[in-house]
Amino acid sequence: MNQVNDLRSALELLRSMPGQLVETHIEVDPEAELSGVYRHVGAGGTVQRPTKVDGPAMIFHNIKGFADARVAIGVVGSRKRVAALFDCRPEDLGKLLCKCAENPIDPVVVEGDAPCQEVVHLATDADFDLHKLIPAPTNTPVDAGPYITLGMCYATHPDTGLSDVTIHRMCIQSKDELSIFLQPGSRHIGAMAERATELGQPLPISISIGVDPAIEVTSCFEPPTTPLGFNELSIAGALRGKPVELRKCVAINENCIANAEYVIEGEIQPGIKVVEDQNSHTGYAMPEFPGYNGAASKECWLIKVKAVTHREHPIMQTCIGPSAEHVSMAGIPTEASIYRMVEKALPGKVLNVHSHPAGGGKYMAILQCKKTVPTDEGKQRQAALLAFSAFPELKHVILVDEDVDIFDTDDVLWAMNTRFQGDRDIVTIPGVRCHPLDPSSNPEYAPSILDRGISCKTIFDCTVPFHLKEKFKRAKFMDVDPAHWLPELF
Repeated sequence: MNQVNDLRSALELLRSMPGQLVETHIEVDPEAELSGVYRHVGAGGTVQRPTKVDGPAMIFHNIKGFADARVAIGVVGSRKRVAALFDCRPEDLGKLLCKCAENPIDPVVVEGDAPCQEVVHLATDADFDLHKLIPAPTNTPVDAGPYITLGMCYATHPDTGLSDVTIHRMCIQSKDELSIFLQPGSRHIGAMAERATELGQPLPISISIGVDPAIEVTSCFEPPTTPLGFNELSIAGALRGKPVELRKCVAINENCIANAEYVIEGEIQPGIKVVEDQNSHTGYAMPEFPGYNGAASKECWLIKVKAVTHREHPIMQTCIGPSAEHVSMAGIPTEASIYRMVEKALPGKVLNVHSHPAGGGKYMAILQCKKTVPTDEGKQRQAALLAFSAFPELKHVILVDEDVDIFDTDDVLWAMNTRFQGDRDIVTIPGVRCHPLDPSSNPEYAPSILDRGISCKTIFDCTVPFHLKEKFKRAKFMDVDPAHWLPELF
């Protein structure tokens, strides 16, 4: 069992794994240059090629303009690293998180000193300036500004008193202001901000940066697995076998993650909306997970910052919007949510689920299906429909048989080429609400699309019809141990 419980212990584990962490002491500019470097080192995902897929995580020790800070990137940028950090096999990550979601351990508030509050900066200090305190990078030269991409946003519903943690894009707008993009009706913090506005009051919010990767990944669970009022920190607690520790903030009435590297404390202002690119005027926010520059929003909420606290010699953690880190954070909870729903409805019929990197962890899922009796025919398509209901942002589902490795794209495409006929094995469901960041889900793309975010969900059934299974057996090879001939490789 590994001893990972914060960012620093996670980095120590990666240091012990050959080829999983690289470090540099050469100065780097956080404004576009840092992300430009890491694009070649290990960004992967849907980042413009050339990029390195399954490259190492990286620490930059010399950040231009920040004498005492470091920046870590790519920590959860590969399935192999996430598996090591979670102490399980890569192919079992979705199932592990499914189990943790069903057996949550609630967080606890601790007293006394907390690592995240070793250094305290109050907004009332004369020299307080987020631009100088937070080494937040820009991903590209046209970003709206410096972005906090891995901030764990923690807030409490004004009516119920129930708390929640999610990740949202936040841009530094001034010395004590952040913009936060809350998609209407989408995630829990947004519902809390809307209710606080109805009551005419600000919503206290803490933003913890540089935390245990278990928190980063599990915070990306969405309904129906985690409905409004479900605190995703309890899933991280189940993963670690002990509660996540919280600490009272120093300047607002809210909690933060006790062992975070940085904490920004603030209040979402009621009813105030800001233009995201008010300083850059580029028209863009930052690169989003589909691989395109996201349009700057004119409807961002405003966070008035009250304090920044951090550890001694803090480590800023960031990610590139379309990188493989997004696939890990969005995709693995998606796998867990789909597997959970399908297993309850069709036990034993779906063996595993993979949210493919080409879909950014959200748009595409591959389901490994098993047909054992004639009446199983058709249940694979029912499983796909359940997947769509479990995760509404899902656009494409590919169904394959149990002899196909769903984590090997070549094997999946082999199934599509040998077990699929387009005129009989495609099922389309047009006119369904999907994800607004899909640039093809736009009325300009096709007249059948009535509104931005409307898509045609599609099932690609690459499973063999049950009555033909005997005719589609793969060639079998002699089962030998290659270590006898190449012990240095095996």
